[in-house]
Amino acid sequence: MREKPSRGARVVGVVGLVAHLAMLVWYAASGLVAPTWAVVALLVVWLALLGFGIWLLVRRPAYVPLVPVAAAAIWLGAVSAGGAFLHWAA
Repeated sequence: MREKPSRGARVVGVVGLVAHLAMLVWYAASGLVAPTWAVVALLVVWLALLGFGIWLLVRRPAYVPLVPVAAAAIWLGAVSAGGAFLHWAA
């Protein structure tokens, strides 16, 4: 039987999910510099990370804050690479 996470770990997990929800603004605003297909792909990645964050909230809530960190790194990498290699511009 698995141990129940502490209340503090649950709070950390919920804060991590709220931070991930805040990342949605950046992902949605990517349409200012990226083509539609790239924005759709980024939103699919965001949704996958949300699912992973919810899964972590149940299993290991203390690790949920890593999800928005990963989301920020993926978004920054995708937009930077698109600008450098695919010449995306506002």
